Amino acid sequence: MINKIVVLGLGKVGTLVAVLLKESGFEVVGVDSAKVKKSGFDVVKGDVTSAKFLKEAFAKCDAVVSCLPYNLNKKVVEAAFAAGIHYFDLTEDVETTNYVRSLSGKANAIMAPQCGLAPGFIAIVGASLAKNFKKIRSIELRVGALPQHPKGDLGYAFNWSPEGVVNEYLNDCEAIKNGERKIIPAMQDLETIVIQGKTLEAFTTSGGLGTMCETYADKTEELNYKTMRYPGHMKLMRFYFHELLMKEDRARAGEILVNAKPPVNDDIVYVHAAVEGEKRGGEFCRDEFVRGYKPKTIAGKQWRAISWTTACSIVAIVEMAASGKLAKKGFIKQEDILLEDFLATKNGGLYGD
Repeated sequence: MINKIVVLGLGKVGTLVAVLLKESGFEVVGVDSAKVKKSGFDVVKGDVTSAKFLKEAFAKCDAVVSCLPYNLNKKVVEAAFAAGIHYFDLTEDVETTNYVRSLSGKANAIMAPQCGLAPGFIAIVGASLAKNFKKIRSIELRVGALPQHPKGDLGYAFNWSPEGVVNEYLNDCEAIKNGERKIIPAMQDLETIVIQGKTLEAFTTSGGLGTMCETYADKTEELNYKTMRYPGHMKLMRFYFHELLMKEDRARAGEILVNAKPPVNDDIVYVHAAVEGEKRGGEFCRDEFVRGYKPKTIAGKQWRAISWTTACSIVAIVEMAASGKLAKKGFIKQEDILLEDFLATKNGGLYGD
């Protein structure tokens, strides 16, 4: 049973996660290191790096949803494991996910990292398309969180964590190429995609596949994840990180980028998944899932597209866990979650509007 949930980190996404959980019938306690105004749920100020604080916070709850930066999640999952409660997070960091998985074999509850947009929802969509094929040639997963009205050559606004974006641009990526699992550099393999009349570019970035390469290792010739941006973005970011050597100071690199390209309210999230191969009837074809999600009013307030798509994804997975649609314990792969079950939840249904 999942009744009481602790939400760690009350930034834009974390606050919305707590609001959605509350509206979905759960008892919610929000935790942040700074003093936060109440938003219809209980709020506690606390140090999430303190094992003692986490132990006390988890003593009387059934689950924790971490909306913290990825580097803070190891202590959180350790405390959740010790308390025997369900764990959900939004991390795209591969090392953090591997650590969660290392504990999951002996866990008495669900261990579900990577429950956001990418990794997360994009893997659920990709797996949903793939299950209709007898033989798969390629699985292509693409996501882009962008300003609707870009300004300047970079064509970007930092509506997401700068630490996360910098890591995605610099860390190596996993992929399947010619039937083999490989590690490839980020910001490579540039391609052009047109969605709803908008011309975009896509290039490799780290973390978006989650555990997909493991799951489809012997089932497809090609599998890759790419981030979508407006044309010209990758070239400028390669210059910034590599020629100007900003890759040597990731924290400073993120600060400069956010100062230059602050968040905007009118954003859009593009989701593009495609699978090519042979259907069970012998037909060779390509199936696609292509959407553009804009800001949405939830609980009387308008939320950015990147905020609600991320928050609704993780809350939908919590809903599924609470209703028995997921395994009762152990590690949860996003691609094992059925898209129809996801969309049937209160919050996952917002993706289908």
